[in-house]
Amino acid sequence: MSRKILIVTGDGGDSYEALYAYHRFLEALWEPVIAAPARRRLHMLIQDVEPGWDTYVERPGHSVDAHVAITAVAAREFAGIVILGGRAPEYLRNDPSLLSLVREFAAQDKCICAIGHGIQILTAAGLTKGRTLTCHEHVRVEVEREGGKYVSRPAVRDGKFVTAQSWRAHPEFYREIFACLEE
Repeated sequence: MSRKILIVTGDGGDSYEALYAYHRFLEALWEPVIAAPARRRLHMLIQDVEPGWDTYVERPGHSVDAHVAITAVAAREFAGIVILGGRAPEYLRNDPSLLSLVREFAAQDKCICAIGHGIQILTAAGLTKGRTLTCHEHVRVEVEREGGKYVSRPAVRDGKFVTAQSWRAHPEFYREIFACLEE
């Protein structure tokens, strides 16, 4: 089995989620590969909560390099995919090549993981119907409209799908990811 993991993000992605994922997989002796619409340096954000705000706030985050363009990736080369949150999924969910790639991972019964707003890509790909998922609270309506069952837990595993609400769920999320990959 391949020890490569595809990490998908783009401009406006959550920099903490990107850096944590990349380093966590390196630590566990996996080969993380960051994919985006183009192979280049990405402008990332930090999403956080601010007292008195009804929604999250965004601040500039650390930049990360995309190792490969999404169009140059084949699911057969990877053990799984991790779709990061932040603002990036808002536009990435409109990328037909990414939606096709995520469906390819599903057809090959590989681990499909998404955090926060990353679940928007799973809904756009038509992969949430009948699944139990969690996500950023503002994405819940999309999950339910597409036939998924939302649960308010930090991280949820449903078969080969692992989802999490936000970076605050990294411990639970990555425990579930590694359990999924070890099967």
